[in-house]
Amino acid sequence: MVIKVFIANQSGSTAIKKKQQDVLGFLEANKIDFKEMDIAAHEENRKWMRENVPGEKRPQNGIPLPPQIFNDEQYCGDFDSFFNAKEDNGVYAFLGLTPPPGSKEAEALAEKV
Repeated sequence: MVIKVFIANQSGSTAIKKKQQDVLGFLEANKIDFKEMDIAAHEENRKWMRENVPGEKRPQNGIPLPPQIFNDEQYCGDFDSFFNAKEDNGVYAFLGLTPPPGSKEAEALAEKV
């Protein structure tokens, strides 16, 4: 399983750059393997991302903006979904991954069992 983060390396939007950096920084800090998929430099990445974001998750204009997060082919969500999962200590579940032992998320799961 590979986490794919669709980003735009040449975005003119400061807000998009900040959101992308928040996602990538979190994944790096937590040693979660991921692959950056640049939609600005690679048209095939842009097409794939746009075709695979579910209809109910698309903005009103129909064009999803980066960052968009996938686990292989499975859509995980956009920045807002990621942020909410992070706030709820549920990023591993959001990403479809097993939380590492000792993490807040693993401890929360153990308490539920």
